[in-house]
Amino acid sequence: MAVTQQLARVPAEYLAACRQSAGTSTDGDPRWDPPSADVLDLDWAPAVLERVCGLAGPDGLHLDALRQATAGDSVTDLGFLNMHPHAIGPFGPPPTALSVAQVARVSELLGQIDFPAVRPACRPTTRRPLP
Repeated sequence: MAVTQQLARVPAEYLAACRQSAGTSTDGDPRWDPPSADVLDLDWAPAVLERVCGLAGPDGLHLDALRQATAGDSVTDLGFLNMHPHAIGPFGPPPTALSVAQVARVSELLGQIDFPAVRPACRPTTRRPLP
């Protein structure tokens, strides 16, 4: 079984429907299955994204936006998605979310990062022959 970290873009109405399904289902199934076009598999890469962006020099405000985008916020109750036997996060922290306003702000800040300028920070500056 592959264990990954995923981001999913879902409207509040979808979360409400999943919450209701989990509450009324005899086995707690939230029927969580967002469209594949709205799911991004990070393959546990948030720490790498943060490190690479940190090397490229964005300020703390933009790095915090990246952290918030990948870590979410635990204010939104998503505990129903982490209930056995349908838990979607049994190997890591519980699922988190961002509010619509948070998504708008994080999106704005991430849009200000010059990601093409980040790429050179990923390349070594000197090359040494392998031993």
